[in-house]
Amino acid sequence: MKNLAGLMKQASQMQAKMQEMQEKVETLTAEGESGAGMVAVTLGGKGELRGVRIDPKLADPAEMEMLQDLLVAAHADAKRKLDAAIAEEMAQVTGGLQLPPGMKLPF
Repeated sequence: MKNLAGLMKQASQMQAKMQEMQEKVETLTAEGESGAGMVAVTLGGKGELRGVRIDPKLADPAEMEMLQDLLVAAHADAKRKLDAAIAEEMAQVTGGLQLPPGMKLPF
């Protein structure tokens, strides 16, 4: 029974660390750029779009298709950076232990 009590204590500590990590993830931001910085988007920790910056030179109606493509590319860049930051936070909490496939945080 002593091992069970120790295991329960470890589980409780891990749960507290996970909650702390989820709160920290919510404060993260990631900025992605495309078009050599002409378009930038900022994502929050849960992937929500928080901001868009567009170089005024791209406001030409004839360049709208390129602008749309650059927005998509900037979002993908920000999402990649955000996922990397979350993975780094998760590694610190779990001590490098990988989550089972398909299990993602924050829940």
